[in-house]
Amino acid sequence: MNYFAHGYRLIDEPYRLAGASIPDWLNVVDRSVRVRKRHAQPYQTDGDKRMAEVATGVVRHHDDDQWFHATAAFVETCAELTRLLREHLPADDSMRLAFLGHVLVEMLLDATLIQQDPSRLEDYYTAMSAVDSACVEACVRRMTGKDAAGLSTFIQRFCEVQFLRDYSHDDRLVFRLNQIMGRVGLDTLPGQVMTMMPIARRLVESRWEELLGVSRSSFISTNAY
Repeated sequence: MNYFAHGYRLIDEPYRLAGASIPDWLNVVDRSVRVRKRHAQPYQTDGDKRMAEVATGVVRHHDDDQWFHATAAFVETCAELTRLLREHLPADDSMRLAFLGHVLVEMLLDATLIQQDPSRLEDYYTAMSAVDSACVEACVRRMTGKDAAGLSTFIQRFCEVQFLRDYSHDDRLVFRLNQIMGRVGLDTLPGQVMTMMPIARRLVESRWEELLGVSRSSFISTNAY
């Protein structure tokens, strides 16, 4: 799952929302710092309420991913997107296209969820902006014993840039994909990837309820995030 799929049910609990984003934020800020489920669990009952909420969000993130990546819908959609990438891009026998198929499912799922209820994205960023980013960085330091320097600044930037909005536009989505490819040391995508983006988007849109394990009516009516 990506940011919005992890967080849309946590909007009224900003520190849980932030906790659910921490593993993905650290992939950008400092890949040497990892907050595993085992790191967070002891802090779920911490006397500091914000610490407990952040830790619970981290656990939620890992539980979500464990379930999501094991579903037939995710495995099948990844395979189909990887096949489409092979058809539309130059020959590539590396694992790059499989990685890209995985990431693309998650980003397009976020785009689809945002499309279902755009106002929830506004609420998402409002909630995230209410978080004390320095406190979140300190929580990571407590859980891991490592200094996640720069995380606080990145959280503030995350709230300012609001790049999840880009996922609804093919050209901006490809730009964000290429940022990810660059961060993990893989070649960026050639321009012809744009030709398959509408097909990829329709595929994920057709399976989003299976991917998320909810119906559209229950998603729309979710008020207790």
